[in-house]
Amino acid sequence: MNILAIIHERPPCSGVFADSAAERGDSIEEWSLAWGSPPALPLDEYGAIMIFGGVMDTHEEKDHPWLVDENALIQTFIDRSVPMLGICLGGQLIAKAAGARVSRAPFPEIGFIDVELLPDAREDPLLTGLPDRIAALQWHSYRFDLPAGAVPLARNDTCLQAFRLGHVAWGFQFHAETTHADWNGWVDAWDAIPDADRTNFEPVHLKAEATRHIRRWNEIGRDISQRFLTLAEERLRQRANGRPFHTRARR
Repeated sequence: MNILAIIHERPPCSGVFADSAAERGDSIEEWSLAWGSPPALPLDEYGAIMIFGGVMDTHEEKDHPWLVDENALIQTFIDRSVPMLGICLGGQLIAKAAGARVSRAPFPEIGFIDVELLPDAREDPLLTGLPDRIAALQWHSYRFDLPAGAVPLARNDTCLQAFRLGHVAWGFQFHAETTHADWNGWVDAWDAIPDADRTNFEPVHLKAEATRHIRRWNEIGRDISQRFLTLAEERLRQRANGRPFHTRARR
């Protein structure tokens, strides 16, 4: 299966999701609308879409005019029920394309932060089987509202943390894809910016915390991405056979 990973930073960005794709024999292509060139394949040849994070925000079209085209592209994927998994900015972009508000959070969430899974997560194809409360890796200062008709899956006191839109699109605020090396690189890069927002940013603590928790977190990330790709493959197969598609939680 061909997977299109829409990215907003220098590649590679797919983290442990790339491990899941490789294990399945899938092909993942990282691509950005900011490059001004099309992806390698026609869009209808991708069986799944992943949308990753970035330092820009959803409303910054003046600085990043390609965000307008990305919003339209995501709306097309939603209309066509293409399987999508959006992470952080990616989740916010899916929410915005679906008509939901994206706004500044009361404070940045950075590091491993508790998230409560909501009742519908127990039967969700990607999240079933996880504990009711998990420490999820975060780095964001904006949050999404729940799109109309979507199912809330996780939240904490700061914001909604995950939703499912329709049968095959998800938005996560937390970084289920991030490797240990990626995380340390983000911390170092942010620490090197003289005027960066230091709210909740403690480099030594963030690195030590990741050393303690990243292995388990990466196991969760690989499992989530495996489930997503399996679901996307099933959808491709059922569409090819002309059968209706139904999601089922894997136990």
